[in-house]
Amino acid sequence: MSRPSASTSSSSRSSRSRYGKEVKELQDALNQNKIESKRDAIRKIIDAMTRGKDVSMLFPDVAKNMETSNLELKKLVYLYIINYAKIMPDLAVMAVNSFRKDARDKTNPFLRALAIRTMGCIRVKLITEYLLDPLKESIKDEDSYVRKTAAICISKLYDVSPELIEEQGLLKLLDNLLNDGNAMVVANAVCALLIVQESKGTTMLQLNSYTSQKILTAMNECNEWGVIYCLDALAMYVPEDGKEAEAILERVSPRLNHNNPGVVLSACKIMMKFLDYLQNPETLRQNALKMTAPLISLLSLGKEPEIQYVALKNINLIIQKRPIIIEKDIKVFFCNFNDPIYIKLQKLEVLAKLANNDNIQQILHELKEYTQEVDVEFVRKAVRTIGRCAIKFRKSS
Repeated sequence: MSRPSASTSSSSRSSRSRYGKEVKELQDALNQNKIESKRDAIRKIIDAMTRGKDVSMLFPDVAKNMETSNLELKKLVYLYIINYAKIMPDLAVMAVNSFRKDARDKTNPFLRALAIRTMGCIRVKLITEYLLDPLKESIKDEDSYVRKTAAICISKLYDVSPELIEEQGLLKLLDNLLNDGNAMVVANAVCALLIVQESKGTTMLQLNSYTSQKILTAMNECNEWGVIYCLDALAMYVPEDGKEAEAILERVSPRLNHNNPGVVLSACKIMMKFLDYLQNPETLRQNALKMTAPLISLLSLGKEPEIQYVALKNINLIIQKRPIIIEKDIKVFFCNFNDPIYIKLQKLEVLAKLANNDNIQQILHELKEYTQEVDVEFVRKAVRTIGRCAIKFRKSS
C-alpha cells in the first residue's frame, strides 16, 4: 500500500489548521457583547451544521447565548440545540433552566411558544421530566398561540416518555383542549390526540355530538393541515341518526372543492362512511354525486403522477361500493401515452370495475388499442383486463 504523499499530508494539516482557526473566530464572536456579531456567528454555525460539518464543540458557547433578549438570536440558538441535544444529552441539560424561564415569560407569548415548541423537538428522555411543569402551565396559557403549541408538544414528548406523560395527566389536559374556544387550539388538540392514538394503539378521541360540532366549527378557521386532521377525526365519529349524518355531510361537502388533494380525499372518506346512514335514496344519490367532479379533478393532466396514483387507489375502493359516483365518466380513466406505468395499471383496474352493459363496447375498444403498445407489462395487463371483461359480459366479448 502506498503512503500518502508529503503534499497530501501538508494539505490535510493546512485544512485542519484553517478549520480550527474558523472555530476560534466563531467562539470569540459568540462571547462578544454585540448582538450583530453573535447573530452572524450563529448563522455561520447553522450553515456549517446544515452542510454536515461537526460544530458540536461550540455547544457550551452557543448555549450561553440562550439568555439573550433578542428573539431572532434566540431562535437560532434553539435551532442549534435541537440538532445536537440528542447526541449531547449531558450538555442539553444546561439548557433546561433557560427553557423553563422562557416558557414562563409573562411579557411575550411568542417567546413562551418558541420555548414550548423547542422543548417538544428535544427528544431527550433525560430532560423530559424537567419540562413537564412549564408544559402544564402552557396548556392553560391565556394566549391561544401558546396553548396550540403546547398541544403538539405533548404529542411529541409522549413519543419520548409515554409513561411519564400519562402519569402526569397531560393526556387528560390535552383532551380538555377539545372544548377550547379557539379553533386552532381545537385543531391542534385533535392532531395531537390522533398522533398519540397511532402511537398508543388505543382510541384517544372519544367523540360525541358536542365535540363533533366543535371540530366542524374549528375547520372553518384552520389551515389545510388542521382541516385534514379534523376530517380524519370526524371519520371516526358514529352519528346518532340519519338526520345528524346528513347535517355533517352538508358541512363537510364544501371541503371537496379544496385545492389540497389531502383535504379532498379526507372529505371523501367521511362522505363514504356517512352515506351509509342516509335513509332517503335520492338524498344519498345527490350526496354521492358531489364527489364526482372533485375526484376526477385529481386526475387532471396538470396533477403530479403521485397525486393521481393516490387518487386512483382511493377511487378503486370507492367504486366497489358506490360505482354511481364515477360510472358515467370512464374516459378520464383512459390511459395517456405519457402516463407512468403505475398510473396505467391502476387505470386498467378502475376500467375493469366500471365496465357495465352501457360502456363495455367503448372500454373493449380502448383496451384493444393498448395491446399494440410496446410496454410488455402494460400489454399483459390490458389483455388480462379484456379477459376479465369478457367473463363479466360474455355477450359483448
